[in-house]
Amino acid sequence: MNAAAPPDTTPDATTDAPAAPGTIAHEIARRRTFAIISHPDAGKTTLTERILRAGGAIQMAGNVRAKGERRRTRSDWMGIERDRGISVVTSVMTFEYGDCIFNLLDTPGHEDFSEDTYRTLTAVDAAVMVIDAAKGIEARTRKLFEICRLRDIPIVTFINKMDREAQDPFALLDEISSSLALDTSPATWPVGRAAKFVGTYDLYRRELHTTEPLEQSDPRMVQLSEELELAEAALPEFDLESFNAGHLTPVFFGSAMKEIGVTDLLDALASFGPPPRDQATETRSVHADEEAMTALVFKIQANMDPNHRDRMAFARICSGRLQRGMRLKHVRIGKQFALHTPQFFFARDRQLAEEAFAGDVVGIPNHGTLRIGDTLTEGEDLRFTGVPYFAPEILRRVRLDDAMKAKKLRQALTELAEEGVVQLFRPQDGSPPIVGVVGTLQLDVLQSRLKGEYGVSIGFESTPYNLARWVTGPREKLETFCSVNRSAMADDIDGDPVFLASSAFMMRRTAEGQPELAFHDIKQIGQEIG
Repeated sequence: MNAAAPPDTTPDATTDAPAAPGTIAHEIARRRTFAIISHPDAGKTTLTERILRAGGAIQMAGNVRAKGERRRTRSDWMGIERDRGISVVTSVMTFEYGDCIFNLLDTPGHEDFSEDTYRTLTAVDAAVMVIDAAKGIEARTRKLFEICRLRDIPIVTFINKMDREAQDPFALLDEISSSLALDTSPATWPVGRAAKFVGTYDLYRRELHTTEPLEQSDPRMVQLSEELELAEAALPEFDLESFNAGHLTPVFFGSAMKEIGVTDLLDALASFGPPPRDQATETRSVHADEEAMTALVFKIQANMDPNHRDRMAFARICSGRLQRGMRLKHVRIGKQFALHTPQFFFARDRQLAEEAFAGDVVGIPNHGTLRIGDTLTEGEDLRFTGVPYFAPEILRRVRLDDAMKAKKLRQALTELAEEGVVQLFRPQDGSPPIVGVVGTLQLDVLQSRLKGEYGVSIGFESTPYNLARWVTGPREKLETFCSVNRSAMADDIDGDPVFLASSAFMMRRTAEGQPELAFHDIKQIGQEIG
């Protein structure tokens, strides 16, 4: 195949001149921060486990559906994840491979947890899109891809489960190209199919990677030769500039279960995966190689260690170097924040981070000071953008089974809402709190975590409301509207007013009757709506 020459395998392949070892620029160039996205059951978490094993980060990879304590996945650490065999929160794992530092974020595949995935995609420089070789492009894959496209995130494609009955590789490439309007350039090609799948051919290095030796006369080798000849004429070469712009995806074939093609993928990410990108703020773009340290909090996770009732803020370092003990400005509240114990994560396991560089993801222990969307700087007043709340699609009242635990429930709901598990609305008329979610599985997670982590049993009741919208406008007009519609008004976790409507018709009618007010279905975290 007339493939592009193998990309430079040094960590600084994407820069004009390699930075001197030991410098901040060199350390930043070594960083590879990426998310793994897919439709549920495409094999995303299994691939994550195999990547960690290939990178030497774990000795035995877990399978989501495997049994036994020793075979549990490292990235799915929550009880409900292990019980149901799905990912419901983003796991962060930092490891070293090929002279690069990888920050791997395994996102939830289920659409009910799309907000967590969206927020995660604000913190990465690339995404690995996992596709089931039999099913091809699925609805959830398409939606996640569109989110990546909005952010111009480069995408590497891994076509998984080639060891099972699968579509023809050309058909899969054509489907990706036509469904996603994305050029495809195969980086590897499958050798054999289904039960006879034994490896891949590396198109960049012209190397055969198989689990067993094959004679040239083997039907699989004959088929490979014929398909490569056809691919040479039909498919585009790999182009780094087009990849970085999000217009072209290199495609890898493999089987995460059998650990075929995983090292190909990891080598490619080390070789030509994008280093830390510029990040947008309200006033300017922040460049990764700036000396001043800046960071964006994109995720909060409570009770990762039930014994210590801890609360961890996950922050993406956007520029400069973080050092343990430094004092930073918490821009939202305008106060200094001491960074005593920043930590690197490996799912739930952790280690102290003495220093970190742009591209790294660190955990910052805190007691409610940090929220999703917060910006930390060395003094400059900056606020990073692109971290939104979406209006929920399901609204439910919370029913407390034990009235003696009302105070504990208030605290728990606040903490879990700040974490992003659900959205919390407190009706202005004093009635019981309302939670908003994208899908019903979020309600199951909320119920499970309240019981397991806080010892609070709850149920849910229907509400007369089906839609929630944030309301903005002139103060007097807004106060009058809230007063007149008090039974349909609530405050969100930040105290911003939210109008609750019984139907889309009532929402339209209300909006038309209040031309000076604006009703929003998206709220930018940490910013005024408008």
